[in-house]
Amino acid sequence: QIDPKDYTFSGLKNETVGRLPGKVAGQQFVIQDCENCKIYIFDHSATITIDDCVNCQIFLGPIKGSVFFRDCKDCKCVVACQQFRTRDCRRMEVFLCCATQPIIESSTGMKFGCFQYYYPELALQFKDAGLSIFNNTWSNIHDFTPVSGENNWGLLPETAVVQDYVPLPSSEELKVVRVSTDPTKSIIPITRGRRQKNSDESCLAVFFAGDYTTANARKLIDEMTSKGFQLIQTKEVLMKAEDAHRVFQQSALEFIPLVEKGPVVALEFSGDGAVEQCQSTVNEVFSGTKVFVSESKASASQDVDNFYNFADMQMGM
Repeated sequence: QIDPKDYTFSGLKNETVGRLPGKVAGQQFVIQDCENCKIYIFDHSATITIDDCVNCQIFLGPIKGSVFFRDCKDCKCVVACQQFRTRDCRRMEVFLCCATQPIIESSTGMKFGCFQYYYPELALQFKDAGLSIFNNTWSNIHDFTPVSGENNWGLLPETAVVQDYVPLPSSEELKVVRVSTDPTKSIIPITRGRRQKNSDESCLAVFFAGDYTTANARKLIDEMTSKGFQLIQTKEVLMKAEDAHRVFQQSALEFIPLVEKGPVVALEFSGDGAVEQCQSTVNEVFSGTKVFVSESKASASQDVDNFYNFADMQMGM
């Protein structure tokens, strides 16, 4: 018998509370009427609602469905979810991983950054919640109630450090979770999203389904970012043969058998010389693996547009 009290934090003040990995196990969770609290859900859940919280610091592990903040203010959060919504919120700062377009309504002073967090159980919790680490539209915010001449939301500074916003847990009970907020260890690849690019050259790289797809994609990200290129966006999505024609154009036939094996993982890199660098890295590091890489600087921006237009339609963006 499930006791809702085990899945609720209510009416707390000046406390540090949380749930350890395995303790929520896909249930719904409710957080309400908390003030000056530090709250950590180190597990995956079905949905989470957060109501009437003030000046709280909150970490929410992967949420299979939606997270809904209502009437909250001055909260700082790290959140991974399928859907993200706020209503009647003020001054929130959120490091976000969201599979669909985040929505704010009647909310002001909202600031967003890319989710960055690691602890050993997190990768499996993403899987259990049905979330891909590559599907993150953190900066593509939809404001339901825009006010002419005002901006209700913006992006956190690029230099923002997670633990300046949501510090690591200090209570004995929660310290056993081996958390790292080092961006290079983050379970979610850190993307630029809607931030200004510092080059007009982009490159698309697509990995096909197989045993090492995730590891290979992460390896290419590490290789490219260590050389100063920027990771703009990532996506994991299923493709059909006709999608392959639309995205890969002339080289579609060689990739059609591969798209039928399962979801592809696409990465967009930006920087002067990105195409050439990406091609040479793929040839050196993944010589036995078929990877689609843009052929030239001229075709690359079209590749990126073709792929992400298709992917956005797939994801119903």
